[in-house]
Amino acid sequence: MISIDDYPKSVKKTLRYIKQDAPLTKLKELEKILLKSIHNRKEALRNKENTSELHNEL
Repeated sequence: MISIDDYPKSVKKTLRYIKQDAPLTKLKELEKILLKSIHNRKEALRNKENTSELHNEL
């Protein structure tokens, strides 16, 4: 498993905020935003991978 020290400073600050200061309402909002961002990034990477495979077949 990757250590938290291996992530960018912004991720470390976000995780610290979540662990120490975030109220329940903010946690719910952050969860939605983070999950949506992760989902969008995965889709973008899958699309890029699929496009790459198509180009390699040609």
